Amino acid sequence: MANTTGRKFGGREKGTPNKLTKELRGVLKNLLHYELENLPHQLEKLQPKERIELIIKLLPYGMPRVEQTSYRVGELNPDNMWD
Repeated sequence: MANTTGRKFGGREKGTPNKLTKELRGVLKNLLHYELENLPHQLEKLQPKERIELIIKLLPYGMPRVEQTSYRVGELNPDNMWD
């Protein structure tokens, strides 16, 4: 018979991470740490063009993206909103 009361019986408590997920995250964290430590050495092995292309690909992960903003004449902006 199906549980129709909405109560949970057995299994993990709410918020308890899955054991496999926790282990996988640990492995990936260690791998990422190792690769980041070796990144300068690996960059030295690349040709200048390849190095620049890789840096451009990695840039969004290290620097926030700046978006262009504009406004129309008569539109409120921080400089004229109290006039």
